[in-house]
Amino acid sequence: MQAFVIFLIFAVSVVLMMMRKLPTILALPIMAITIAFAAGIPFISADAETFTIAKDVLEAGAMRMSTAIAGLIFGGWFGKVLTKVGITRTIIRKAAELAGDKPLPIALAFLAVCSIIFAASNGLGMIILVGTIIIPIMISAGVDPLTSGIVLLLSNGIGVTFSVGTLGVYIDTLGLPLETVTSYSWLCGLPLIAVAVVIVVFFIKWGGKIRKAWPMPLEEQPAGEKNVRYIALISPIIPVVLVFAFKLQLVPAIMIGIVAALILSTPKNVVQVVSGAFVEGIQETAGAAALMIGIGMALKTVMAPEVAAVLQPVISAIIPSNPIVFVLVFGLLSFLAIYRGPLNVWGLGSGIVALLAASGMNPIAAMVALRLDSNVQAVCDPTNSHNVWVSDFTKTDVNEILKKTILWIMVSTFIGLIIASLFISL
Repeated sequence: MQAFVIFLIFAVSVVLMMMRKLPTILALPIMAITIAFAAGIPFISADAETFTIAKDVLEAGAMRMSTAIAGLIFGGWFGKVLTKVGITRTIIRKAAELAGDKPLPIALAFLAVCSIIFAASNGLGMIILVGTIIIPIMISAGVDPLTSGIVLLLSNGIGVTFSVGTLGVYIDTLGLPLETVTSYSWLCGLPLIAVAVVIVVFFIKWGGKIRKAWPMPLEEQPAGEKNVRYIALISPIIPVVLVFAFKLQLVPAIMIGIVAALILSTPKNVVQVVSGAFVEGIQETAGAAALMIGIGMALKTVMAPEVAAVLQPVISAIIPSNPIVFVLVFGLLSFLAIYRGPLNVWGLGSGIVALLAASGMNPIAAMVALRLDSNVQAVCDPTNSHNVWVSDFTKTDVNEILKKTILWIMVSTFIGLIIASLFISL
């Protein structure tokens, strides 16, 4: 009965989020508290050793994702520095100049360049900054609005896969070391990159309507703003290289990236740039940080002895026991990553994946599966704030983006799962 009530709470939470009646930022803490009550966990206790809602779910849960929150904040800071010193705009301008005015080359160029930008920093603010520049350029080159928006979303999905600022969520959720998480990023990213290129080529060559509208001259730029020197354009990849190649921790890698960007671009008023970028970076990542606090509370709840004792028999029965089942389960059900569903590590999936690992599943396999499924969420999910912005900016339907992309991204997920099943022990 307790297991039924807990799964009912999960289901109700999903429905409320899908119907947009309850935002994820509130749904996760509420779910954590109600599941804890359903499992018989007391709110407070005189015994300091007793697991309680007040001490462990709310207090300790709020701190559970501290590594990931720190990575987000410093990543947001880095992204604002790149914007303020002009590196982001210069990269986009140079890509547009090199690609010319032909639809396919310019779309592929922006796919590559924006993926690098979003690996350095992502979030709604960066999406808006980049999107307001590249979407009009693509449309003026003949790419239809829907495809232009999809190019932006695909590059965001690729960038997030390699983003050092978001790796912390898997470190905190599964207790895996940073080097383990980073070592599987290519396995999770390459299938998406390959499919993204195919999507862009197919949509522009056969799927979209070529049009000329919404012109934006490439030389247009704010008064007084100049392109930074070429050497500064390597700044976005410096933290990525430090983390992936040299195994440096997240925060120092990002701080070195900030210092390098400032040295290479030599902006005026360095102190104002750095301090302003830090404040704006915190503002930009506040929503995601709050979401991670809710994730931490949900993790503490599902890992509580009382909850684990109820759910582990059920979870153990559905753990993939062989490569075929692994591929089919996480491939066919990858659509459950949208609407903050049970396969979305930024939603209900944070608790599910922790339970899978606690019930005997290889945590590396669980991580890879959820990262591949998260590609579906990153590109297709109509509840993503960046999907909503893209659809509004391009005057298209957010659900049309979902329909156009979900089967393609699920194919990339299947490819990644098949490769993973060959190399990872289940």
